[in-house]
Amino acid sequence: MNVNIRVMNIETTKLELMQLLLQTRKKSILSRIRKIYEEENIASERISIEQYNKEIDESLAQIERGETHTHEEVKSMIRQWGRK
Repeated sequence: MNVNIRVMNIETTKLELMQLLLQTRKKSILSRIRKIYEEENIASERISIEQYNKEIDESLAQIERGETHTHEEVKSMIRQWGRK
């Protein structure tokens, strides 16, 4: 399959999906599609090894300063996220 045909197929698929999205009245479908899209974008946002190491160092410094949460505190915070 040559590149032009693949690009055309992608463009055709995008147009078909746009049509389906415009026709749907189900909020659940739109929410699920948004979630998939957001997850894909997050997965593609890689950080450098330097940034990764910097974040690890910052986290270790927070632990040394006592900026931590107990398991019970974290469970409480998670329960509050669901209420927003």
